[in-house]
Amino acid sequence: MFENKTEAQAREEILSMVAEYAERFHNQKKEFKEGDRIPYASRVYDKDEMVNLVDSSLEFWLTSGRYTDEFEQKLADYLQVKYCSLVNSGSSANLVAFMALTSPLLGDRRVKRGDEIITVACGFPTTVAPAIQYGAVPVFVDVKIPQYNIDVTMLEAALSEKTKAVMIAHTLGNPFDLQTVKAFCDKHNLWLVEDNCDALGSKYTINGEEKFTGTIGDIGTSSFYPPHHMTMGEGGAVYTNNPLLNKLIRSFRDWGRDCVCPSGQDNLCKHRFDRQYGELPLGYDHKYVYSHFGYNLKATDMQAAIGCAQLDKFPSFVERRRHNFDRLKAALSDVQDKLILPEPAENSRPSWFGFLLTCKEGVDRNKVVQYVESKGVQTRMLFAGNLIKHPCFDEMRSSGEGFRVVGELNDTERILADTFWVGVYPGMTDEKIDYMAKVIKEGLEQ
Repeated sequence: MFENKTEAQAREEILSMVAEYAERFHNQKKEFKEGDRIPYASRVYDKDEMVNLVDSSLEFWLTSGRYTDEFEQKLADYLQVKYCSLVNSGSSANLVAFMALTSPLLGDRRVKRGDEIITVACGFPTTVAPAIQYGAVPVFVDVKIPQYNIDVTMLEAALSEKTKAVMIAHTLGNPFDLQTVKAFCDKHNLWLVEDNCDALGSKYTINGEEKFTGTIGDIGTSSFYPPHHMTMGEGGAVYTNNPLLNKLIRSFRDWGRDCVCPSGQDNLCKHRFDRQYGELPLGYDHKYVYSHFGYNLKATDMQAAIGCAQLDKFPSFVERRRHNFDRLKAALSDVQDKLILPEPAENSRPSWFGFLLTCKEGVDRNKVVQYVESKGVQTRMLFAGNLIKHPCFDEMRSSGEGFRVVGELNDTERILADTFWVGVYPGMTDEKIDYMAKVIKEGLEQ
């Protein structure tokens, strides 16, 4: 088949066939019929992602390479940040972001075991897990409905002499009150980590300037799991404008090493064999000097290749999510006597991940959810609802150690009992949005 062809010609022919295959077998639009399954999220892609994936596989580099470099630069450019590091998941992104704050290189500001991290219990567990696994103490405060984000009036009450950071997520794309949280962190010299895994593309106006969420705090994180705003199958990113934090992020991602040379490159600093580190011999190979207890959390270049194609489409994804959210909210505006509808945070332009609904008194969430699901519409809870009630907290609850709760978690408990959400992902058509509204209304009559 490839006789008398150069490698470049053979590759071009293969990629052309891949594009044709993708168009023929992966992008066939099926007419929607009532009762068809409407997932809360799904991949949105075309031939570009598949061509990139095969192109990367033909190189057989496998680990981080040219597509990784391209993706990190493109995402940094999109978010208008200086540094971006690709990792293998959003949970790993949160792990790396937190662990970077534990480095001795941060001096008095480093997070030590026993130090406290202000956060919320209503969310996804891996926003909190890195702190617990390290030995820091999460301090939980309530959230507020209908924004479903941190109750900023509790920040000062949560503060102690051990507080070192605030680490919270923007809930389903809706930014938390960054103006207040950032001012609180600046006032008390605290780190701010924005878990941006459900909010890529959301914007927030702070001090008169509109910025992307994830770029206002010290570190931001993203997830590229298939249901998220964009995907590469598995994957995540950590980003910052701080050069020292960037160095620490890369170190913890890449085995904890001191060297900053990319994989496959040596001696960029020109001092690979002429320095002394710790108690190692003078001239010990810098590529094998470890300044932290790190991990290997890199993604593959094949994942990055998919991400590069997704990023090109990403602005259109954000606009469609906003369109779908607005259409669904308008369609449900006449049932606000039975449901609390979500509200965007003040000064924000969310890139919505989902549409949160809280049942009012007299409405049984379980009956509504079961009816909606029976009609083909997938639903989800707001992740953990109240994380400290889960089995992973059993030992800490019984001992009374390992975490603190400040105030009453009243809205957190309300969410645990009465809240669910449906999707607004960019693959949804107006017809699907209208059908979801219809079955939700029907469910309220059950």
